[in-house]
Amino acid sequence: MPLSKYEKWQIIRQWQRSPEDTGSPEVQIAILTERIRRLTEHLRVHKKDVHSRRGLTMMHSKRRRLLRYLLRKDINKYREVIEKLGLRDFFGVLRTQTASGEANAKEVQ
Repeated sequence: MPLSKYEKWQIIRQWQRSPEDTGSPEVQIAILTERIRRLTEHLRVHKKDVHSRRGLTMMHSKRRRLLRYLLRKDINKYREVIEKLGLRDFFGVLRTQTASGEANAKEVQ
């Protein structure tokens, strides 16, 4: 079942940076995550729906690109997004930073 306008509006309000913001990476990632969750449920019931499975793969790829962009631009926002949305740290950045890079990051600031 697709996202209704109201559901999308709620997600946008939760993640937007400013009142007019609808396209920031955080908003796009949050919307894609909800769409992915719903499509995953659809595919559990309709296992042979190949076209929807391709759409799911494309959404995963787009979300991954947006996460990579957010990681490059603002690592703190990246951390916040993956923690609040319950996503896996695709790039392993948080594991390596907590082990050794955290001290280096503090020294740079």
